[in-house]
Amino acid sequence: MEVDSIGIASDHAGFFLKEKIKKLLAGKVEIKDYGCTNSESVDYPNFCQTLALDISKRKTQAGIAVCGTGFGMSIVANKFSGVRAYCPWDEYTCKMGRLHNDANVLCLGARTLNHDRALDLVNLWLSTSFDQSNEKHLRRLDKITQIEKQTLKSH
Repeated sequence: MEVDSIGIASDHAGFFLKEKIKKLLAGKVEIKDYGCTNSESVDYPNFCQTLALDISKRKTQAGIAVCGTGFGMSIVANKFSGVRAYCPWDEYTCKMGRLHNDANVLCLGARTLNHDRALDLVNLWLSTSFDQSNEKHLRRLDKITQIEKQTLKSH
């Protein structure tokens, strides 16, 4: 994936992994941190909503969202038009989410993934491009876009 900027958000459970990811990406891409700012308990929708809205409005190109499991962040992010968030747990699922689904938000579980593995998944996600040459993947993304137009309010 070729991006100039990545937004990153976490809740309290994902705060320390988020900080490690920021160090990993420093100097490679512009990073916009959507919070949270420490490990004190917060509500994850507050932070993911802002990140997903900016991706939906194309103010940032892609995002990484970290909570305890990654699931809550994924649920919130996928409420926004143009956002394709997923929670990979290994190299295969990480690669396929990009290659076949053009996933633009990587959701990670700070309590379910070893942090070194999570950093490896970030690198793999960034180095994998969507397979635009495969008609079936393009057709499926078009169908997802049509569903969004029917069900999601445009921002």
